[in-house]
Amino acid sequence: MKITVIVPTYRRTKDLTRCLEALQKQSRPADEVLVVVRDTDNETRKFLEAIAPSTLPLRTTTVSIPGVVAAMNAGLDIAQGAIVAFTDDDAAPHSNWLAQIESHFLADAQIAGVGGRDWVYHGDRLEDGICPVVGQVHWFGRVIGNHHQGMGKPREVDVLKGVNMSFRRSAIGKLRFDQRMLGTGAQVHFEVAFCLTLKRAGWKLIYDPQIGVNHYPAQRFDEDQRQSFNYIAVANAVHNETLALLEHLSPTQQLAFGLWATLVGTRDAMGLVQFLRFLPNEGLLAGQKLRASWHGRWRGWRTWQSSNKILSLWRF
Repeated sequence: MKITVIVPTYRRTKDLTRCLEALQKQSRPADEVLVVVRDTDNETRKFLEAIAPSTLPLRTTTVSIPGVVAAMNAGLDIAQGAIVAFTDDDAAPHSNWLAQIESHFLADAQIAGVGGRDWVYHGDRLEDGICPVVGQVHWFGRVIGNHHQGMGKPREVDVLKGVNMSFRRSAIGKLRFDQRMLGTGAQVHFEVAFCLTLKRAGWKLIYDPQIGVNHYPAQRFDEDQRQSFNYIAVANAVHNETLALLEHLSPTQQLAFGLWATLVGTRDAMGLVQFLRFLPNEGLLAGQKLRASWHGRWRGWRTWQSSNKILSLWRF
């Protein structure tokens, strides 16, 4: 099977160097490595032009629209592989990454997607932990990630993680990542709608914790600065999650999701219960997080509603 690896990148040449070096060391070499670069990122384009053609089967393509969704879709549009694997420029796939991915696809023709664990490093410190539940969407819309802490045997999941995921080209067909996702960089939760669409079509998604990449979360050049609170970043992330879930939940599930999201929520997308939980320690910050979360839920619902109206008019 021919395998294409797609790496979106923006202004992180040191990280990209580490990623490409890891791809050079694959026991099962990539047949094609596509690096997607922003048109304003002259530093990265010059860096890529200097790479010797003999080191990797490297191709580059350029996008003018900010955000990871446009970059990944641009890569998908020109990828030549029967399997398309994705990783981030701040990640370094383990040497058996592609070999293990390929083995899953060869073993079962009903598998549309394969992903694995990202071993997260903060400097030299590995973020430790074990979580038995990975990549699940509860019936009422709660999304559980934990891809960076999964252990055990390969298992079916609902959602894979962008830093370590791959898809069968014949399964995804013309499917692309949702351009309605908000954000000018990371566009958090962009994977959810894509993965749930494949699941709903009857395909399998496999998470195998032995398929690993080392992940060194690097600086983002957008509103989402990872560890610090940013109102717009939180609202965008919650919007994206809300929109993706509303597309795939039944009316009864949508109602349950709305109640749960408003009244309970999570630490990253607060409802009233989470607000009260964090209020003693965070004070006014907890209130800002709740407001951003509710704002994101509302905007996600509005985007979903508007899209449905447009679709109904088109069908009419």
